[in-house]
Amino acid sequence: MSKIAVLTNDLQYELVEKNPERVAAVAAATPHFTAFLDEIRRRGHHVFHLQLVNDPDDPNAERYDGHLPVQRGTRGAEIIEDFLAPEDVVMEKSKDSGFYETDLHERLQALGVDTVLITGMQTQICVQTTAADAFFRGYNIWVPSDCVVSARQEDKDRALEWLDGYCATVSDSAEVISVLDAEGTLPRKNIKTP
Repeated sequence: MSKIAVLTNDLQYELVEKNPERVAAVAAATPHFTAFLDEIRRRGHHVFHLQLVNDPDDPNAERYDGHLPVQRGTRGAEIIEDFLAPEDVVMEKSKDSGFYETDLHERLQALGVDTVLITGMQTQICVQTTAADAFFRGYNIWVPSDCVVSARQEDKDRALEWLDGYCATVSDSAEVISVLDAEGTLPRKNIKTP
């Protein structure tokens, strides 16, 4: 059984369609991102899609001109079809981190997962907080830099620098596949503090 899982964040119609910058960033990433997911699945690894579902009573939930996006049961909350495969797991979350008040950790532990590849949108929010929460729980973390997106390139760059300096191995998806094929696993980052 695979000890590796890809976690995607917020690849949902209404979140991506929020503004032209997000649409463009996701469109640019989609070809290699979906190819990467296919390669991961072909090698027998797990794919979890973390689906943000806003609670109407949450005062911190972002609203678009007064409209609460990604409510349960709406098309806007659905994972974009290009990223989905029948064997994937879709898991609801109510906050930025996929671990916050969800059973993600328990599900990953039940599968024997010790390494997570964190992907999706936005790098500086959901990817970063999910990675930090994974680190706090002892996971080996990799972030494929070409499978994370932000509306602004500077936000993505800043988040990747933070992730690489703190808790994750940051590389591109081709290197992830190359290391997996060569070593059969993804080595843990040697965390050093200055």
